Amino acid sequence: MPHFDIAVIGAGHAGIEAALAAARIGLKTALFTINADRIGLMSCNPAVGGLAKGQLVREIDALGGQMALTSDAACIQFKVLNSTKGPAVRGLRAQADKKAYTRFMKNICMNTPNLTIIEAMVDSVTSSSGSVDGVTTSSGEHYPARAVVV
Repeated sequence: MPHFDIAVIGAGHAGIEAALAAARIGLKTALFTINADRIGLMSCNPAVGGLAKGQLVREIDALGGQMALTSDAACIQFKVLNSTKGPAVRGLRAQADKKAYTRFMKNICMNTPNLTIIEAMVDSVTSSSGSVDGVTTSSGEHYPARAVVV
């Protein structure tokens, strides 16, 4: 069984960003997802942005994250929300093609050095001597890791 520096549970927006950040700084990273075809799957309203989430996306982008780049690649419409109001309440929102967004994110994750995609459901985070030492999947496989991101 391979040993990882970081195990990331879940391949939604946060999990992807955590896994990519770790892998890009050279840490051997495992990204656990039940189905690799659902990496970055968006909800029924595939919007990235708005007043609150838009601020987070800008911060992630400033730190070298992937969400804004993928949103640009899969965007079908940009809209400025609250454009008739003052600048403090305006927000940019991108409407994405759900399938294109997922396809793009999966491709990025699959082709990032130091990042291994593992299709499995994590059942538990394991520890020994008071420190995290990995994760165990529902099939009973143990993946050693120095840190776990949930």
